[in-house]
Amino acid sequence: MGLKPDTARWFEILTPREQLAATLECLAATDAVELQTHSQAEAVIIVPDLEDALAEHAERRRKFEPWWPSPRIPSIAEATEPSRLLADARQRIAAWETDASDLVVELQRIDGRAEEMDLLRSALHVEELELPDLTAMAAAGPLLDTRLYQLPPGAVPDTLPPSTLVEWFAAEGRPYLLATGPAEQVVQLDSLMNALKARRVPLPDWLPATADEALSAIDAHREELEARRSRLLEELDECSRKHDLARALGDMVLLEWFAEHAPRLAVTENFAWVTGWTSDPDGQILESELQANNIDALMRFADGPPGAISPVVLRNPRWARAFEMFPNLLGTPGTGEADPSRLVALIAPLLFGYMFGDVGQGAVLVAAGLWLRGRFPVFALLVPGGIMSMVFGVVFGSVFCREDIIPALWLHPLEHPLPVLGVTLAAGVVIVGLGLLLDGLQAYWRGLGGRWLATRAGVVVAYFGLVASLFAPELLWVVLAGLAWFLVGITLTEGPKGLPAAAGHLAETALQLGVNTISFVRVGAFALAHAGLSAAVVGLADSFESPVAQLPVMILGNALIIGLEGLVVGIQTTRLVLFEFFIRFLSAEGRPFRPLHAPSVALDIQRRKHT
Repeated sequence: MGLKPDTARWFEILTPREQLAATLECLAATDAVELQTHSQAEAVIIVPDLEDALAEHAERRRKFEPWWPSPRIPSIAEATEPSRLLADARQRIAAWETDASDLVVELQRIDGRAEEMDLLRSALHVEELELPDLTAMAAAGPLLDTRLYQLPPGAVPDTLPPSTLVEWFAAEGRPYLLATGPAEQVVQLDSLMNALKARRVPLPDWLPATADEALSAIDAHREELEARRSRLLEELDECSRKHDLARALGDMVLLEWFAEHAPRLAVTENFAWVTGWTSDPDGQILESELQANNIDALMRFADGPPGAISPVVLRNPRWARAFEMFPNLLGTPGTGEADPSRLVALIAPLLFGYMFGDVGQGAVLVAAGLWLRGRFPVFALLVPGGIMSMVFGVVFGSVFCREDIIPALWLHPLEHPLPVLGVTLAAGVVIVGLGLLLDGLQAYWRGLGGRWLATRAGVVVAYFGLVASLFAPELLWVVLAGLAWFLVGITLTEGPKGLPAAAGHLAETALQLGVNTISFVRVGAFALAHAGLSAAVVGLADSFESPVAQLPVMILGNALIIGLEGLVVGIQTTRLVLFEFFIRFLSAEGRPFRPLHAPSVALDIQRRKHT
């Protein structure tokens, strides 16, 4: 059936120490391995100074990363023993730093100067702005000075130094202050502006007095800086190629990955002992990957270390994988528990679509899900939900809130509310009953099937008997038979002393089952609410005689329903699945399988952290 999750198998691989890094890369490439140190092996630190070396590299990264090329991670065939890999990478990076430090300093100076020019250009892009003759002021000595500041919006100094000429102006939405006067007074402005968190804009002495001439001079100076920057970047690229910096940085990415996932393993002078869990049931994937890369390794499967908990592997078809999110909200199904992902893949879209039945709105959800699922995988759930919304839109005859475009295949909810509610109550019985049966299946997997049949099976009989008796009162005896079944079973398994506790448990279970079942009526209530909101939107639109006026009302109304009610319906679907269905059988006591990812994935994560 695919309901019972698999457990990962314990594997052990013996490989030459010099091929350890390549072996780990091969295992990571399969996406089917979780490393774990063998409890009986003497685990040692493979590269004693790796931690210090990575800290040193992190410091270099903070300083030089904008000037580094993209790391080139070595292929499996190129991977060498981690200690040698580290020594070589550190040597090449240090040599690059020696040759490139002056270039980087000059590039940083140029970038800072270019930023100043851009800021000055934006400040001077004001008509009729006249600057003092900065060249003449410089030649006159230290008696006069000029300051230009960019202030935060709304920042105004309380006082200004006397004998200072000031001009306020705005550029690109930011206030600026231009001040000219005696040097000793103008300098006092620096402290005042610092208190206001203002930024001083440098004014070079070569800057012409008029704004137009100043802008032209700034553009010319900016071009000179850009040309100088291009030449320096060419020199820096040549330096990086000389020291093969991209490969050295790739080696460090591999070593960072190594330090995170395998800092301690069982090793001898010549061999390494790699152990852990694999989702590859027969080891063929692992063996094929090792053989394809000419790794000399011996592999065997064995029992896991004493006390170790085997991780759980969920194996679902592609159409159900997105719905693994629902059980994962509680945890991971244990080895003796059912994986309900496939069932939820059927139940959740049906519930959502019933509450949100509309052909047009469902199509919008499908389109949004297809567009967003690549970047945000959770939005893949919108696709099946939207499809079922379209299906129930046909059933209810609703297209973008209107019920006069297509005929209803079944009925219009507001015209027949009782059948709409009744169907959801029947669905609740089916879903809750399914949860009870899954509880029995789990008991069978755990070797407790006989006890479940002797006791809890009676509760299942009583539950379905009670539902049947609502339509056929003569079947009430089935309820009594189920209760008797439960109590007799408790007496046989636990003795008469267990009856008082069993009676209390039975009363609690009966109350929970009633609440769980009735909760599904809210599905029908939301279906009616959706129809009511749709009718309100249509009524408001139809109150306008002009189609031109009706169109924006319909667009805005549908957008609000899709955005707000769609979110509420999604939350309700999740709540019903978690608290009315899963509560009957799922404890989520398993340990998730956490596969070792390839170094390229680690590099992607690193890039996201530093962007």
